[in-house]
Amino acid sequence: MEMRIVVDINNKTADLGDLYGVFFEDINHAADGGLYAELVRNRSFEFNTIDKDGYHALTAWNVQIPDGAIGSISVQDSHPYCLENPHYLVIDATEPAVGIGVVNEGFGEGIYIEAGKRYIFSCYAACDGRPLRFEVSLRSADGTMYEKKVFLISNSEWECFRAEFVSPVTNTSARLGLRLVSAGRIYIDMVSLFPEDTFLNRQNGLRKDIAEMIADLHPKFMRFPGGCLVHDGSLNENDRDSMYRWKKTLGPIEKRPARRNNWGYNQTLGLGYFEFFQFCEDIGAKPLPVLPGGWDPHHKRAVPVSMIKEWIDDALDLIEFANGDIDTEWGKKRADLGHPEPFFLEYIGIGNEEVGEEFFERYTYFHEAIRKKYPEIKIINTAGPCAGGIAYEMGWESAEKHGSDLIDEHYYQAPEWFIANHHHYDNYNGRTTKVFLGEYASKDDTWYNALVEASYMIGLEKNAESVGLVCYAPLLCHTDYINWKPDMILYDNNRVFGTPSYYVQKLFMHNQGEQELTVSINTDIENEVIESKLGKKIYLAPGIRGRDCVMECSDIRILTKEGEITCPNAVIRAEDEPLFLGEADEDYTVRFVMKRTSGIFGISLRFACADKNNFRKIELGGWENQTCSFEEEIGGRGSFLYDAGFEIQTGKHYQVEVNVKQGRITVYVDGNTVIDSECLSVTIEPIYCCASFDNSTRDIIVKAVNLKNEAYMTEIELKDTGIEKAEVYHMDGYALDERNSFEEPRRVIPKTDSVPVIDGKIRYMMPARSINIFRVKSM
Repeated sequence: MEMRIVVDINNKTADLGDLYGVFFEDINHAADGGLYAELVRNRSFEFNTIDKDGYHALTAWNVQIPDGAIGSISVQDSHPYCLENPHYLVIDATEPAVGIGVVNEGFGEGIYIEAGKRYIFSCYAACDGRPLRFEVSLRSADGTMYEKKVFLISNSEWECFRAEFVSPVTNTSARLGLRLVSAGRIYIDMVSLFPEDTFLNRQNGLRKDIAEMIADLHPKFMRFPGGCLVHDGSLNENDRDSMYRWKKTLGPIEKRPARRNNWGYNQTLGLGYFEFFQFCEDIGAKPLPVLPGGWDPHHKRAVPVSMIKEWIDDALDLIEFANGDIDTEWGKKRADLGHPEPFFLEYIGIGNEEVGEEFFERYTYFHEAIRKKYPEIKIINTAGPCAGGIAYEMGWESAEKHGSDLIDEHYYQAPEWFIANHHHYDNYNGRTTKVFLGEYASKDDTWYNALVEASYMIGLEKNAESVGLVCYAPLLCHTDYINWKPDMILYDNNRVFGTPSYYVQKLFMHNQGEQELTVSINTDIENEVIESKLGKKIYLAPGIRGRDCVMECSDIRILTKEGEITCPNAVIRAEDEPLFLGEADEDYTVRFVMKRTSGIFGISLRFACADKNNFRKIELGGWENQTCSFEEEIGGRGSFLYDAGFEIQTGKHYQVEVNVKQGRITVYVDGNTVIDSECLSVTIEPIYCCASFDNSTRDIIVKAVNLKNEAYMTEIELKDTGIEKAEVYHMDGYALDERNSFEEPRRVIPKTDSVPVIDGKIRYMMPARSINIFRVKSM
């Protein structure tokens, strides 16, 4: 078997533009404890139960009152250093003995210190008027002192104290100790410890190894600061759990108010908008900020349209902050922060995964105001959290109505979905709005996931006329604080590694040409249909296990070609196991009547079940009791296929009908169609291939992914060009379940080889299950 690939260098079909970038969201402790280099956790004593159940002002601080010492430790707020972070530590010592104080445990395992490295300590302190001796130390978890500094504090007004430590040891779980060693009272706030060696040696900077991993990708853009983090929160900007408000992230770190991070922890905002813009500039990525649109779909909170101007002004002010001259209000604020030059903002996103008419009503006002004042800015709309469904359709309708430049699509799916949907964007050409695939990943971080993602990215690149921007998500994950999987870069306090998907993204970013070229493929190799792992069993199950809900189900019937299966009435509780109804092949209908008698969630119909890891389901009253969704689980990895707005009311009867046919699932509630979704077979094609031209190097770039478990000889012909030499960057030879780890961070990585050029053609044995990127030096 052979394959012939012909690349026509004279037929350039689309500009690839800023196609590949990255997406930063403070999830999995991506900022605090991650990219943001601060080593002290809860540095301003502001942790609160609003952030997370069990949090308190001394979370991450251990109180130390030795035997023989007399005193107390408390957190107060009566005369703070700054009102934005009003809490501070108070140490009272009547008889300090060897000292009374607290020890900070840092993030994860502890504070990482390295022998010979410098660390910058700072804090604000005041006393009750009597001169006091205050000791700060680096120490081990068991109390061994490594180095200490002693300050004399005599001022009743807040004063900043700084010191430099040079660590004599390397320790992955060190601690920072604060201790009052003379009698009296001391007030302490904003306790900070930074490595001197940050990315580009910036103060209030970034952890160097993680930042370098991101910089090494060479992304064209960076989307920030989220994600659901953007819009999940109170409408009052002064509330601790407010929506993300970018202006709160500027200026001195002590004046940036701590906030609830919607991923279940505290967010200091030390990594703020100025730092985001600066980092984008440092790594050569265009900034792509995303702002809330005045609608919180998680809690159904909407800014009254009569009050939307404040939110629109935030968007307009952000553009002025990024691009405005220094004689403008917000341009001057940027200059005052040390950056008189503009940041050259080109893109702005409004909203994230929005569900509901409330957002799209408000989006209109944002769009019109931005377009009128800044017509050069590309405005990004949003298409919900799924690759299909009501929110998706509403987003596209809004985008095309208003002429949005791009629309932000999101989906996280099983690898099989990406194979089946390789041609997802083939029919998008001709739309005035381009796709921004702002979040996507196949679920898991094995070589198989990376391989499948690469095949899908070929399809994205081939459709560059329709797909404008793409970024994998999430970007970062501290392995002691996992909110979401998979992730591209994983780390603990002192180590970092990239998943196989990281190296695929890096390959595609490093080898993105400017113009797409026409590719034709000739082969006798046939498509391969992957056998379905789905089965025949049908169940009714609690929609969200372990959450309060009681459903009464009656008139349960399964209508098949062979006849009718009638099931007895049932009461299904959240803690119950799924209720088996029967078995059926495709082409059947399940009907039942449901009524919720208590609780706030719903029920799911599981069908095509083979086992607990392979099934399909319709969930009615899912995600905060706001949706009816169609999902699929293959090999324990889920795909969210269709999402419709739907809310169950307690005490109301609903007539449900689920029609299961080969290739299509349709759901009716009370006679109304709520889901109508296509189900594609998983078909592996002989090759996935695209090509582009690099204007700066004059290189021709050919990308080819083989998903088949067989190698075959491939001939690559480049029409009308002489070939001087060629290199291939390739990933192959790995078991599908192999992955990188702290112990083997480079187990799955690309390799580089030269390839022979014979009579102006490349002949190459395309390895089984491989990614191959050829860079060809043309004459």
